[in-house]
Amino acid sequence: MKISDIPFGTTDWSTVEQTEHKGETGTAYWRTRQFGAIRVRMVEYTPGYLADHWCVKGHILFCTEGELHTELKDGREFVLTAGMSYQVADNAEPHRSYTKNGAKLFIVD
Repeated sequence: MKISDIPFGTTDWSTVEQTEHKGETGTAYWRTRQFGAIRVRMVEYTPGYLADHWCVKGHILFCTEGELHTELKDGREFVLTAGMSYQVADNAEPHRSYTKNGAKLFIVD
């Protein structure tokens, strides 16, 4: 990732419009900012959320609250709790996430 041509700025995430994204079960609520080619999101998954697709987009993901389970298409599974993160490159390892009790995330992709 190359970060260029972005002047210094701050974001009050409470003022960023929220969009709703249904999962196979549950819902994800995104607050999204775009900085050139870089997308930055605050995401909240409702309890019982399961992604409706295998994602191949690269991310750096930081769990701020709750517990997030991420399953790789090859069967491996990882659990993040508050204060943990993961990173994956574009087209590297298809993954999808779910949460039993809900989770809040900060994602850069």
